[in-house]
Amino acid sequence: MMTALASGFASLLSVEMILLMLIGVVVGIIFGAIPGLSATMAIVLFLPITFNMGTTQAFALLVALYIGGVSGGLISAILINIPGSAMSIATCYDGHPMANSGHAQRALGIGVVFSFLGTILSLAIMIVAAPGLANLAVKMTSFEIFSMTFCAISLVTSVGGKDIFKSLASALLGIAFCMVGMAPVDGAVRYTFGMSNLMAGFPLTSACVGMFAVAEILNSVGKPISAEKLAQRQREKIRGFGFSLGELFGQTKNFLISSVIGLVIGFLPGMGGSLANQVAYVTVQKSSKYPEKFGTGIMDGIVASETSNNASIGGAMIPLLALGIPGDGPTAMLLSAFTIHGIVAGPLLFKTSGPLVYTVFAAMIVCAFVMLLVEFFGIPIFAKIIDVPRQILFPVVLVVCAVAAFANNRTMFDVWALLLFGIFGVLMAKFDFPRTAFILGLVLGSSLETNLRRALQLSRGSFAPFFTRPVSCVLLVLAFLLIGSAIVKQVRAMKRKPAESEVS
Repeated sequence: MMTALASGFASLLSVEMILLMLIGVVVGIIFGAIPGLSATMAIVLFLPITFNMGTTQAFALLVALYIGGVSGGLISAILINIPGSAMSIATCYDGHPMANSGHAQRALGIGVVFSFLGTILSLAIMIVAAPGLANLAVKMTSFEIFSMTFCAISLVTSVGGKDIFKSLASALLGIAFCMVGMAPVDGAVRYTFGMSNLMAGFPLTSACVGMFAVAEILNSVGKPISAEKLAQRQREKIRGFGFSLGELFGQTKNFLISSVIGLVIGFLPGMGGSLANQVAYVTVQKSSKYPEKFGTGIMDGIVASETSNNASIGGAMIPLLALGIPGDGPTAMLLSAFTIHGIVAGPLLFKTSGPLVYTVFAAMIVCAFVMLLVEFFGIPIFAKIIDVPRQILFPVVLVVCAVAAFANNRTMFDVWALLLFGIFGVLMAKFDFPRTAFILGLVLGSSLETNLRRALQLSRGSFAPFFTRPVSCVLLVLAFLLIGSAIVKQVRAMKRKPAESEVS
């Protein structure tokens, strides 16, 4: 293994290869940072360019776009409270408050370092444990995947808002929106009202960008920043990445928890960093000694989100290489690249194209270091975005969002959907319905329904296997306990309020 990996690094030691990976990482970061664009779109746009490249050059460029794109989302999430993609939604929770309090560069530094560490750890585990983890993924049937998805939604909604009932309503509403279009398994058309654009359901890019980017812009209209906040936003002068070694090692527990979550969710098909960052954030919050500080701008929240979404990279690559099953959007595009170059991803890949596999491993490691260097030197430049006047910044962001929505399917319907979800996001924020729970329901609704229907087909309509299969049963019981405990806690709090008001 080490000899093959060393050969992989050797094949990258040329000016052409280093320059190609540098360009890929920089472009990936830009795509990741712009709301509406993503690592997936970067790979889609650059895939035709690789047709006439050699396999080594092609995959070095594509994995560079992947790694840069996943990490780039932290920039807009921290600086303007608009996630570059769904993978960085949880980064907004503490990243933007930290930037608003005058520590934008420190927040960026934390995000960059833990993006790098999460990527490196996941790649190391991917190289060593790919076959074993892939075999574990194979054993996860529709019963277990449904239960895991349901548990993930329950975990995030149970602590994702001040009101558990509003959180559950938001998640269920997201799942309801997900049911528009052709049904999985049988292809029945639902709730399209004769509109052909709705056959594929609501566009996920437009929904995510509208809910967070457009809604954030609309919410900010007519709300000038106070002089106090402007004073707080003065950029601090930092050394290195803005935090000490003591703070770095103090995050060991959070880092390990988030890395495991990112890896596990990453190698389950259809999940990926969009779920991993939210589950990791909630898990770290629940295990913290000071959960009440989350959302106020603390290091722990950024660590959880950025470690997990980057750790999902290694996790998503495992089923791609070992089974030929993509774990998320970018790896689905990489699977297309394998096909284009005449390579069959799957169990025989290590035997038929072993040198290429280890070259891909080596390229991903090199790209992680390139990402660290590019973002380190870019921190002072990125931080200047926060000083751009809103009347200039927000119209530019809105136009970019509209262009990104249009580019997704090249239809104006996606742009109208963007505005619709933006208005819907404003209403949800006004009435304190958590938008995160809605997006989570929308993202995972398809996986939830697909696996439920497949499982019921396998069991011939019986729900018993969900509770007789040990892993599925444990996950469902945990989900019900999470929701039940949150409801009990809120009901008790509601009963205490009248009693306290009577005493006062």
